[in-house]
Amino acid sequence: MKKSSAVMNVTVSRAGRTPRGARGAAVYHGAPFARRLAVHRALAEALDGPEAADRRAWHRAAAATGPDDDVAAALEDTARQARDRGGYAAAAAAYERAAQLSETPAAQARRLLLAAENGLHAGTPATAVRLAERAAGLDADPAFLGRVGWVEGQAWFWQGNFQAAYELFTAAAELAPEAAGRALPQAVHPAWYLGEPHLGECLDRLARLDDPLARYQVAAVRGRPPALDTVADRRTALDPAVAPRDLVELCGFGFVAGQDAEAHELAAALAGRCRAEGLAGLLPTLLFFLAEAELFQGRHRDAAVSAAEGLDLARAGGQPLWVSQLSAVRATLAAVEGDEELCRSGVADALAGASPGFQPAGHAWAQWALALLDLGQGRPEAAVPRLLPLQENPYAHHVAAHRSIPDLVEAAVRAGTGDGLGDGVAGAARRLEAFADRTGRPWAQALVHRCRALLTGDEHEYRMSLKLPARPFEQARTELLYGEWLRRARRKADARRALQRALESFDRLGARPWSARARAELEATGLPAPRRPEPAAARLTPQELQIARLAAQGLSNKDIAAQLFLSPKTVAYHLYKAYPKLGVTARGDLAALPL
Repeated sequence: MKKSSAVMNVTVSRAGRTPRGARGAAVYHGAPFARRLAVHRALAEALDGPEAADRRAWHRAAAATGPDDDVAAALEDTARQARDRGGYAAAAAAYERAAQLSETPAAQARRLLLAAENGLHAGTPATAVRLAERAAGLDADPAFLGRVGWVEGQAWFWQGNFQAAYELFTAAAELAPEAAGRALPQAVHPAWYLGEPHLGECLDRLARLDDPLARYQVAAVRGRPPALDTVADRRTALDPAVAPRDLVELCGFGFVAGQDAEAHELAAALAGRCRAEGLAGLLPTLLFFLAEAELFQGRHRDAAVSAAEGLDLARAGGQPLWVSQLSAVRATLAAVEGDEELCRSGVADALAGASPGFQPAGHAWAQWALALLDLGQGRPEAAVPRLLPLQENPYAHHVAAHRSIPDLVEAAVRAGTGDGLGDGVAGAARRLEAFADRTGRPWAQALVHRCRALLTGDEHEYRMSLKLPARPFEQARTELLYGEWLRRARRKADARRALQRALESFDRLGARPWSARARAELEATGLPAPRRPEPAAARLTPQELQIARLAAQGLSNKDIAAQLFLSPKTVAYHLYKAYPKLGVTARGDLAALPL
């Protein structure tokens, strides 16, 4: 994958060079081509009225045999109208053709950059790179190259080339200092995957900016972050004056700050706006954040729906970074459910196709997924070597690294290696304590007490953990561990109460390995633990569930298709498959189901 750009080589002047394809349409030769040009001219003249302006502009462009500023201007109007309707792919095509017909390098460069920006919005980063690089070869103005750098940086980032993305974003900030407040907060995301020293350098530069987004990012990593909704909330996300792309990074850093509910609210608002405005390019990023939040909040079916949709969009748009991350999240969900085949398949997808020289973006999540699978299947000794390396550069600051520390501690204790790996496990536990103290989140403090209970065997720590608000899955796991501890202490009555609560939560979440473990522990106390029937909605695929939910709200197939970037025929097919699984025969029956 290419790692350089005209933006990173601005000392070489290329303003006078016209890129391939930018000199206007080729001159046609021969009678067939002459007839084709005549047909397009005739059609352009025959089309009249504002409703035919787009078709007229395209016919005029097809009839052009060289640069023509009048036709280029008409196509630019067509592109602008397509963009305003949310048709970013159509806008990119019109801007690119307008650039080909432009008479000056400056006009070509401006229209190519507009084409690249719209290609990015449409979710086609490879197209955006191609167009942006052509634009950079036509205009050496630093401010213009700064804009090019932002577009290319975002496009390379989505394609998994973190080094190129980081260099382009930082170059954009240097070329156009007035835009540094936009470029540097974006640079921190590729720096996040590169690790140190890039991350530290980027945070140092962010700390010097007088910008609320930059201040929040720095505080989320290094200090005590303010509440996310004091920086941006749902109203901010829906404000037409604020571009969604400028708020997306806040969602990710919300998780770094432990503010999962706030990050979910902001991501949901931004995703809704992107759907309404046709901004398909940003949706895989936002759907990853939604799936992440929903998993942490115990909404596992919702997380599966978000991850499946995001993965489809990322694959269709050529965004391997989010293919990797979303595949790893799906693998984590499969591990919780005990589906070993689906988990390993998701991990394989997450680890495939990385840019040369880089670990896949989903590496940390993939290792966590495999470790959870091992824990659920009774293989704690296999989980430890998967999780321990996540506590080191370049992963130690990742969300998955922090959130997996309780699993590392449990795996080490259950495997009997807690003492042998004392420095690594104890150091990880201390990192979790620092995270809980820095973020002030009760659920994080609950996990700290659980880890202490496992490492020390102190019952008081179990009780302290269970007194604090916690996530459903983590709360149930603490109940299970405490119930196991009580049974070993021969306190069967107390053990039963804890184990019953754990089993009810695991059954509700579909966490089958943990349900089986809790059920076995209950039966060891002498109490039968019958299996609960599986809810009908659990039989649906994530996409079937998503479509059934929208249909239950009264949306038509056409409305659902527009919202999910599908065809109405595809929507109808998924509903057809869902009805028998749910035991219904008509759309009107869906509203009564607990979907």
